[in-house]
Amino acid sequence: MAKSDITGKRKLKGNLVSHSNIKTKRWQNVNVRERRVWVPELGRYLSLTVTTRDIRSIDKIGFVAYAKKNGFKVPGLA
Repeated sequence: MAKSDITGKRKLKGNLVSHSNIKTKRWQNVNVRERRVWVPELGRYLSLTVTTRDIRSIDKIGFVAYAKKNGFKVPGLA
């Protein structure tokens, strides 16, 4: 299943609404990518499945700060 390792975001169910206002169920998938994320505090890469929004936030505030903000336990970091 497409799911972010850090935030836990996954696909949502929504409605496809036609011009005549007929609603049919559809899935809204999350834009996830398999990425190697550099963690300077550990001095190594971590392979994670993250959303593109996660990648932007990690670039902005750093991996450890973003992981702590979302309650993600970084393996090897106390």
